[in-house]
Amino acid sequence: MGAGKTTVGGLLAGNLGVPFTDSDQEIEFRAGKPVRRIFADDGEPAFRQLEHEVIAELLRGERKVLALGGGAASHDGTRALLAAVPVVYLRVSYAEAMSRVGGDRGRPLLARPGVAELYRDRDPLYASVATLTVDADGRSPGDLALDILARLGPS
Repeated sequence: MGAGKTTVGGLLAGNLGVPFTDSDQEIEFRAGKPVRRIFADDGEPAFRQLEHEVIAELLRGERKVLALGGGAASHDGTRALLAAVPVVYLRVSYAEAMSRVGGDRGRPLLARPGVAELYRDRDPLYASVATLTVDADGRSPGDLALDILARLGPS
């Protein structure tokens, strides 16, 4: 959350000449309601299952850059899918993430207690699924995209 996945992903896709998709936006489109409403109406386990199904379908489709929501890697099935594709983890410090999104009431995880602990718990999870980890603190989206392209190559 707040790492710049959507912005950097769009830049990467443009540089690679492939489509860009944000999994949260696709989930909202399919569900007909925002992520925060899915969490409120159906709960996090139902959201994670829907998220897994959407990601599985998106990964089967045409080549693309796909931005995943912050909790996607917490689903065992989604982690298994990610093992077959290049995954970039845009690591951002908790302080910087909160400075970027701390006032965004549309983010359901910000309403939960223990957000700092959740951040600390997820960091090693993200690192475990990543093909490449890029530190994003204080860096522009354009710089991050160029760094990723240089390190992963345009394949």
